[in-house]
Amino acid sequence: MLAFKVKYVGFCGLILLFLVAGCKKINYAKIEDPAYLRVFNNLNYEVGITNKDEPIPFLTLLIDPVMDQDGMPLSAAIKGDFLDQREPYAPPYPSHVGTGTSLNNPEYPGRENVLVGPVLNGFDLSSWAQIPSGKHRVVFMFRPKNTIPFFSLEDRYKKSVLIDTTLVLDGKEVYTLHVLQKDVATKKNGILLRQEDFHKRPLSDSEVYVNFYNMSSKGFWQIDNYTKTGNGLNNEKGFIANGIKDQMNIFYTLYRGAPESRITIAGHTRLLMGTLSRNTDAVEVSPYYSFPLFADGNAEGITTDMWQRFDLLAPGMDITNIPYSISDSDNDNSWAPINCMLNGQTRLSNDKGATLPNMIVNIHSGIYNPRSFATVNTIEIVNGNVYLTTVQRKYAPPVY
Repeated sequence: MLAFKVKYVGFCGLILLFLVAGCKKINYAKIEDPAYLRVFNNLNYEVGITNKDEPIPFLTLLIDPVMDQDGMPLSAAIKGDFLDQREPYAPPYPSHVGTGTSLNNPEYPGRENVLVGPVLNGFDLSSWAQIPSGKHRVVFMFRPKNTIPFFSLEDRYKKSVLIDTTLVLDGKEVYTLHVLQKDVATKKNGILLRQEDFHKRPLSDSEVYVNFYNMSSKGFWQIDNYTKTGNGLNNEKGFIANGIKDQMNIFYTLYRGAPESRITIAGHTRLLMGTLSRNTDAVEVSPYYSFPLFADGNAEGITTDMWQRFDLLAPGMDITNIPYSISDSDNDNSWAPINCMLNGQTRLSNDKGATLPNMIVNIHSGIYNPRSFATVNTIEIVNGNVYLTTVQRKYAPPVY
């Protein structure tokens, strides 16, 4: 099954064009036995003391490039250009194609108009690109931060290689590829290719699932806070901006109603989920934890205003004794909260938590507007930044 990223308005316009201009056959290249690939650039774009002499991590992805005798790329079977630092939220639908005026791409495929994944075992893979399965040479190139396509750049700007490696992608498998810094001291950069398995698990559509990764560089949390990029509490990152220790416990609390009211849901307050270990090499999928979509008994099984908070604590710390008035100068990277609420743009007052969107999707479906849907989520922490990726099952369209 082939799927294409087409906005509804654009689709209607395309149909109208067919009616006016007559029938014209458009042939799309079909990929036999594809793998599904999504790529994130986790390198920190903000310039600070620790990275002021490094190249700006504005990248081009080349898969199976053709090189000249001097190693200059001439073409590539697949190109992902203008690959910028990823955004805090990767929603469960392709949100970048045909939007905005910038060419900068917060992920691959992102804005690229390519064949994308189908609905696989009920999960929407339209944010993953189809890639021919098999062995591939994968190269990430540094490029200038301008609007000139990579292969139209002057030769002197097409010589800086960040990563040159070989990957094997199996057919019908789902992969997430991360570019990241692995060591603060050595400035070593690398990749992490994760073979996802959410589409193979017997996940309930009445449970919200989430797993966690700490892909921060070795030594990041130990360096002085003033040298870190994006540190401080006057932004959406909260205490996570200064990093977390290599081993942390994960606690969760469910709330309902307006975030500022902080009304907890009985039976889901400061409960231990599991542990989180820093790792930039392991490709295994982290355990998924879950909580009920309708944990709030007042939701009546249709829609809920529930939102989530996760507290990351160093081993030995007691969640019941955490003083929420702790200052940034007193925190030693042993505690970092994450609030998932509303659209991720509204911070709680006097709170030290990072802010991300709600994991529950509320959308017009069938006769209900809105209706709440459970999702599968991944939270990734990388050098003072926190990211949320949400995957959703296919849902019934609205009935008007």
